[in-house]
Amino acid sequence: MKIAYISTYPPRECGIATFNNNLVKAIAANFKNKSVKDTGFVVALNDSDKLNEYEYPSEVEFIIRQENQNDYIRAAGYINNSTADVCILEHEFGIYGGESGIYVLPLIHRVNKPIVAILHTVLREPTFMQKIAIREIAANAAKIVVMSKKAVGFLKDIYRISPDKIQLIEHGVPDLEILDINPVKKQYPFRDKRVLFTFGLISRGKGLETVVRALPKIISRHPDAMYVILGNTHPGVLRNSGEEYRDHLKRLATELGVQDHLYFINKFVSEEDLFNYLTAIDIYITPYLNEAQITSGTLSYAIGAGAAVVSTPYWHAQELLDDNRGRLFNFKDADGLADIVNDLLGHPEKLKRLKAHAYEYGLKLRWPRIGAEYVNVLTHAITNADYSQKTPRQIIDPEIMPTFSLAHIKRLTDDTGIVQHAKYGIPNLKEGYCLDDNARALIMALMAYQQNKSPEALELLPIYLSYIHYMQLEDGNFRNFLSFDRRYLDDVGSEDSFGRTVWALGYMINCAPNNSYREFAYELFHNSVRHFKSLEHLRGIINTIIGLAHYLKVYPYDEGLLRELNDMTNRVIEAYQAHSSGTWHWFEDKLTYDNAIFPLALLHSCEITGNEQVKSIALKSLAFLDELVLSKGYLCPVGNDGWYYRGGTMPLYDQQAIETMASVLVHLQAYRVAQKTEYLRKMFISYMWFLGENTLRIPLYDHETKGCCDGLQPGGINRNQGAESTLAYMISHLAVLNGFQMEYQYNKSNNSTALTVEQL
Repeated sequence: MKIAYISTYPPRECGIATFNNNLVKAIAANFKNKSVKDTGFVVALNDSDKLNEYEYPSEVEFIIRQENQNDYIRAAGYINNSTADVCILEHEFGIYGGESGIYVLPLIHRVNKPIVAILHTVLREPTFMQKIAIREIAANAAKIVVMSKKAVGFLKDIYRISPDKIQLIEHGVPDLEILDINPVKKQYPFRDKRVLFTFGLISRGKGLETVVRALPKIISRHPDAMYVILGNTHPGVLRNSGEEYRDHLKRLATELGVQDHLYFINKFVSEEDLFNYLTAIDIYITPYLNEAQITSGTLSYAIGAGAAVVSTPYWHAQELLDDNRGRLFNFKDADGLADIVNDLLGHPEKLKRLKAHAYEYGLKLRWPRIGAEYVNVLTHAITNADYSQKTPRQIIDPEIMPTFSLAHIKRLTDDTGIVQHAKYGIPNLKEGYCLDDNARALIMALMAYQQNKSPEALELLPIYLSYIHYMQLEDGNFRNFLSFDRRYLDDVGSEDSFGRTVWALGYMINCAPNNSYREFAYELFHNSVRHFKSLEHLRGIINTIIGLAHYLKVYPYDEGLLRELNDMTNRVIEAYQAHSSGTWHWFEDKLTYDNAIFPLALLHSCEITGNEQVKSIALKSLAFLDELVLSKGYLCPVGNDGWYYRGGTMPLYDQQAIETMASVLVHLQAYRVAQKTEYLRKMFISYMWFLGENTLRIPLYDHETKGCCDGLQPGGINRNQGAESTLAYMISHLAVLNGFQMEYQYNKSNNSTALTVEQL
């Protein structure tokens, strides 16, 4: 067995680095005549942009710079091309890049070896991103290892992770024995002192001031008491705040008159030295300030060394110190701490019993024994490896799609229209309304009504149609923006908003639930026709083409508007011919936003006219776009953080939901026109961008609010859930269900096995 370890690693001063180093050695010790190098290698995380930040030992074969996204992708390739049989992923949010460490998700999604993830932090109240990160890790891991029963419960109840995925293995401790002659006892401040002790990286939140505040009461009973704090200041704290916390503790000790009873050992020590310190002390104290500490390596080490431990009742301490293995005092309770310490120092037999119970329990935690437990888990992961979940889904699978819900749409909609923006899932009324979103909302409501005769959707239709009517000028053009107090904010809207509105009106004419709606849409549509010829920008034209195509499905003999369709289509074809050459098959010299609606418009046009040249250019330009955005097996649309210019580099972010919606719609229309099932496959792959099949492996659809986040950014997602992104998701969802029904009918006609429509 060979293992790839993904973790921080010494000489980086980090608790997880130390843990992983011990785990590497403990696992290797379970294989006779095998060295650390024989049994695995380490992919190490650096906390700077320098590859040579640390002088790593030879087992470190690859380095990831924490905030460098490309390093994570390269690391996955390195692991896949290695002889590793399995991966161990040490997880703590802070050691990986991006918001809540989400840069690790693309790595684990790409690794084609079974993964065992060790979670060092499991939060009871995770943020949106933290919950996503843990759930995605669990989805891609063969096993999730945690170190406390509380963590097991959290994973099951809060993160909804199957118990079968979870394995409890306690934190390992050094396999060392107490020396007959301990050199530490001869050193100051241990010589002739009753030593209270804390070790670890120092930072606020450790609660060390509680012990300092307890010292006057302790010293009044035991004047030989000394509080020793061993450890460097946390590197991140040191960079940002220097030694501010350590200096604060010193000032506090001076104010309380106990400065001679507080001693700092400011260094990072070896495990052997740490063990000597722990066996030289009288009482070990962990005074953390709140219960939200699911694992404490320092506490485990103290128990493993047979120390008498006094602690606040954080989660790990409650479990580990149970059965008289330690004593607990309340958070920030200096008097309670002092009483316990005085009681133990004044009754040596009680102190001795605590140490004996701790030592006995610590024997079960020694690293060789813990290493053997990990070997069993790794062997099981290899034996039962299932790589199917690593393969991007290639067929329409409605079983994994969320239940369709209009909850967030209704939240954003009032009696005027749909509000443009939201702060998280709450409507941002300050931004008012826009025509683009109400046009999309009209399309979505019509699709929802067509799909399942939703009464909720039917109730929304007149609101969006009324907004469009309110924004139409006397000459048939449209305004776009309206304030929350219903003041017009522009004189004439953009050509984009004009074209999207014509699209919505044409779709209403094609799919109206009754004649009244169709007649109203017909009137608004025809009022706008006089502006078709004056459109200058391609996106205004192609949106209008889609609306015209829908209109002509109902009124195919309207020769005037059929000519308009042909004229506008010819303008798009001319743009393609002017810019397409060599390997560049596009309508402009750059790809910007809403790109897939170019071939989408041509596919709608040729569906009406039967023009084979238009169809050919539509499919050729779609193939060109697909090669750019779908070649990785998932959708990676052109980012809005700059455009993709001919001969340039495609921007990765800011990826927008309307790009995904357009990709879903164009592949559905391509299937209608060309009848090739590969387009349905690409449609579903595009849709899965919303559910996490994307560059960062993060879902943008929010299962709690039923909204969609506003974009995929370098460090995570834009948590705001405005109308544009949410409508883009809803329209895509409904389009996929439409495509599924087409696939069902195709399979039925060809006697293929398929789900029934009722299974939707």
